Amino acid sequence: MSMILDPQSNPSRPLDTARTDAFGDRVLAALNEASVLLMMSIGHRTGLFETMSRLEPSTSEEIAAAAGLDERYVREWLGALAVGRVIDVDDLGRFSLPPEHAALLTAAGEADLGVFAGYIPVLGSVEDDIIRCFREGGGVPYSRFDRFHELMAEDSGQTVLPALHSHILPLVSGLRERLGQGIDIADLGCGRGRALLDLASHFPASAFVGYDLSSEAIAHATAQAEAQGLTNIRFEVRDLSDFDVTAEPHAFDLVTTFDAVHDQAKPANLLRGIRRSLRPSGVYLMQDIHAHSHLHGNMDHPVGPFLYTVSCMHCMTVSLAQGGDGLGTMWGRERATKMLHEAGFSKVEIHQLDHDFQNDYYVVRP
Repeated sequence: MSMILDPQSNPSRPLDTARTDAFGDRVLAALNEASVLLMMSIGHRTGLFETMSRLEPSTSEEIAAAAGLDERYVREWLGALAVGRVIDVDDLGRFSLPPEHAALLTAAGEADLGVFAGYIPVLGSVEDDIIRCFREGGGVPYSRFDRFHELMAEDSGQTVLPALHSHILPLVSGLRERLGQGIDIADLGCGRGRALLDLASHFPASAFVGYDLSSEAIAHATAQAEAQGLTNIRFEVRDLSDFDVTAEPHAFDLVTTFDAVHDQAKPANLLRGIRRSLRPSGVYLMQDIHAHSHLHGNMDHPVGPFLYTVSCMHCMTVSLAQGGDGLGTMWGRERATKMLHEAGFSKVEIHQLDHDFQNDYYVVRP
């Protein structure tokens, strides 16, 4: 494959050829790195990274046999990640996963970044739908994203679950004690309910309910609750677009949302409904994307391009598909704070956790 760069000169100023060359190099580098991410996603989903982390340097045949996979595909995958400097290869043609890389690509390490590589193929799968929306408007519904709830559940396992008890719950003074004594909790936009299931198992005296628009996610969460024998939790398919009028008044002591508000059809209605549903002594705990509401404030965001892409190809478009507002992933602290006050909340605290540069944690009270 060859790449021909033939930029049209801008008549308002001379063409900076060094900048053109640098941009060409950047595109080639991005092409390679995007390809590495696709292969990393496959390595994560097939268990190849986990398999290789347990092996001595091995041939493609040995790795394929240990993983129970087709050797020809494993061989090509190894080639891609060897030249991508993710996997090492020695002079005898034996492959190994460096322990320093395994620490970030396997469940036993400090984080499994292979989870996040999965966003690239999932978002790419709806490219044709998104292009149609560019031309015609509208949005792409949840039903077109075959693996998104599975991916979000894995994402939650990297950010929310490891810190839920040690860092997130302590943001609300006395919350753990109240959960132990028994309170009513709702998680809105709960997806597959991993955080809520964890809380229900740790605090049997409290009652938990999870709402989500996706019937697939709710079915999965319900099955998990039944498998774990949890009787203090239930899940319900529910459209939260009219939560401002359908929420039961003063029903909950704690309401949580984890990375859920910005892709709702009517986020302002959801926030007003949360305010309506809280008891006077209740608290709303919201995790959402750490960003500013103005583009210039996000120019140096460490994953800014990724988050705007997720917004364009999922969060914004699924809202628009419901005839919603299309708030988008990068609604930001300033707009979030304004909307919370407009919903009737009087006190808004924003926290960040050392391990999680991507999210803000809001402690919100009536």
